[in-house]
Amino acid sequence: MSTQALETITSALSVSANEAAAMLGVSPRTLANWRTQGIGPAFVRIGAVHSRTLYRLDDLKTWLDNNRVETSASKAVAS
Repeated sequence: MSTQALETITSALSVSANEAAAMLGVSPRTLANWRTQGIGPAFVRIGAVHSRTLYRLDDLKTWLDNNRVETSASKAVAS
């Protein structure tokens, strides 16, 4: 499978770094810093040195779910 074909398939299920940052409510620079620190959501790099960085929608949802903090008030509402 060619890189172009793979990118087409991946793009349908993914968003750019700028789009992911907007979805998470952070700046693209913050998201880039998280990538280098290994603390943000999983991402996909397509290409060589100056590759395109994509975020799979499933990975963004998983990361948000894993970083969810429940307060005592939200636990009381769920009961």
